[in-house]
Amino acid sequence: MGSMADIPRGTVARTARLARLPLSAAGRTAVGIGKRLTGRPAEEVIGEFQRRTAEQLFDVLGELKGGAMKLGQALSVFEAAMPDDLAAPYRESLTRLQENAPPLPAATVHRVLAGQLGPQWRTYFRDFEDRPAAAASIGQVHRAVWQDGRHVAVKIQYPGAGKALLSDLTQLGRLGRVFGVLFPGLDLKPLLQELRARVTEELDYRLEAMSQHAFARAYLDDPDIYVPDVLAGADRVIVSEWIDGTPLSSIIRSGTRRQRDHAGLLLVRFLFSGPARVGMLHADPHPGNYRLLDDGRLAVLDFGAVNRLPGGFPPIIGRLLSLALREEPDAVLEGLREEGFVRARRSVDPHDLLAYLNPFLDPVRYPVFHFTRRWLREQASRIGDPRTPSGALARQLNLPPSYLLIHRVWMGSIGILCQLDAAGPFRAEIERWLPGLELPELVEDAEQSAE
Repeated sequence: MGSMADIPRGTVARTARLARLPLSAAGRTAVGIGKRLTGRPAEEVIGEFQRRTAEQLFDVLGELKGGAMKLGQALSVFEAAMPDDLAAPYRESLTRLQENAPPLPAATVHRVLAGQLGPQWRTYFRDFEDRPAAAASIGQVHRAVWQDGRHVAVKIQYPGAGKALLSDLTQLGRLGRVFGVLFPGLDLKPLLQELRARVTEELDYRLEAMSQHAFARAYLDDPDIYVPDVLAGADRVIVSEWIDGTPLSSIIRSGTRRQRDHAGLLLVRFLFSGPARVGMLHADPHPGNYRLLDDGRLAVLDFGAVNRLPGGFPPIIGRLLSLALREEPDAVLEGLREEGFVRARRSVDPHDLLAYLNPFLDPVRYPVFHFTRRWLREQASRIGDPRTPSGALARQLNLPPSYLLIHRVWMGSIGILCQLDAAGPFRAEIERWLPGLELPELVEDAEQSAE
């Protein structure tokens, strides 16, 4: 495959590769039906179908990057809800997706830097490594040494990334059937609509630099959270402090119990404290954006997607959680209707609604909660099957546009916590930062495990 510099000229080829996925899935369906007719168990056929679909899907996403990688990263949080035998090839595909992308040629990198920082761009650096250290959905990161001796990360946006991103998102919107195989019950359209709405912001590196700098100032000298500050920014280039550390993906794969619990608690602390401390919510929760530093702090990267909440989290969220925990179903239903989660003409039983919500309240119901893959799979199965009461109810609920990013962060952080297998006092952390939350007395159990 050619370099990312060829993105605009390769639109037809990119569309063809994406369009071939549904045909491949249909072909595997036909083969599966044949195997079932010859006596192979349905569960075995479905499992094989899912594995092959996952492998092909993420191979294609990894090669195309752009909107394809962006979607893959967004979907990575759902990995913890997948069966173990499918999760392994999925994780392997995502690792390739995020770590093994073809780099821009050095000449293209230099041309972008000259256009963004000026023809004398080299004078800003003592040293610049032409080979990228990491790849992102719309850019790549190079190590360098700034003129004052500081080690820095130089994020460079791929030429033509904006056009490719919009093209990919349009084409991926036609792949609902393929994603339905991997994630039964997942409605792909709202996710793609949200991604499309954020494209313009994420392509504007000046806006991202301003957001990152605001977070860096707010968490300066914080004992638990580290945000690398920005040294320079342009439309398509960001220069920020370089950080080393253990990627959260490595801790998910082979971390100690202490690392898992510590990283999980700091993740919740950062996400819930951001709106109160910065007036913004970091809205791109996937493992690639976090590092655990040797001194125990959690480092946070990539501020292209943020939700601006100058007044902090809406207090209604805390109030509705409180009502649900106090088991006041009628009040919960009324509040959700007012916020637009339940449409006016929908007939919803308040007790069924509370039953649907209750398992998701456990992390704030108990003083210590243990997030596990098994728990998340149970919830995904419960609300993903339209034949169950919760599954049927899930299809009647609405997600108001103003809550899209909050919902994305909420569900994304749950996915990461389950991948981490993290246990901790999340109730106290959420109570500390979420306005309007008035929790009932603690239940007797000292700890609630989802196992």
